[in-house]
Amino acid sequence: MTTHLARAVALALAAFGLTSIVPAQATAIIDRDCGDFATQAAAQAFMLASGPGDPHGLDGSDNDGRACESNPCPCGTTAPQPFVGGTSTQNNPPPAPVVRRNRGNVVKVTDGDTLKVRIRGVGVRDVRIIGIDTPEVYGGTECGGKDASERMRELAPVGSTVRLISDLSQADRDRYGRLLRYVERKGKDVGRAQVNLGQAKVYVYNHQPFRRTSNYQRVKRNARQNARGSWNTCW
Repeated sequence: MTTHLARAVALALAAFGLTSIVPAQATAIIDRDCGDFATQAAAQAFMLASGPGDPHGLDGSDNDGRACESNPCPCGTTAPQPFVGGTSTQNNPPPAPVVRRNRGNVVKVTDGDTLKVRIRGVGVRDVRIIGIDTPEVYGGTECGGKDASERMRELAPVGSTVRLISDLSQADRDRYGRLLRYVERKGKDVGRAQVNLGQAKVYVYNHQPFRRTSNYQRVKRNARQNARGSWNTCW
């Protein structure tokens, strides 16, 4: 009786095509961002291996073929371009540089001209503000150093959201690997504010004026004439 029942069940399953039901396996796709990679080269290698179209969005909005350019070096390069229509695209000029704009949150105020910022989609980076120089607080505190750091804590307090903007007339990083950026908070230029308060001097590196130089110089003259900040006590 049992044998007949088993045979009947088997025939019924066969009739409905249910003799080999195999559940479909779901493929888990893990999205990556720049914070997952220790270096730019690692992010570049991953982007190239991920296939065309940059599925993880590591190239950012400039579409220049370089992944996570705010990540520290060693840095990678784009893959060779294919030979198309009888003309190698490798002979074409490289993409024009673009101004980089990022948002992030202040993690630490290092001193009067340097911040540590958690950049969205990138990670924590040291940011040296373009165009200003404040008295030192490390390796021997200079006159005005503590005041400049305190003013920076007011202008860009820890936890606040800031906007970072590069300047095509300047390098992307300084010799210490810090990002060189203008810093803005609530539409206010933080570096310019430091100059206006008399807490920073205008700093032109290697005789290469930055794009906001004339504006900063005008603010500096006003601060000096009115003896604000360190112009009254230190300089």
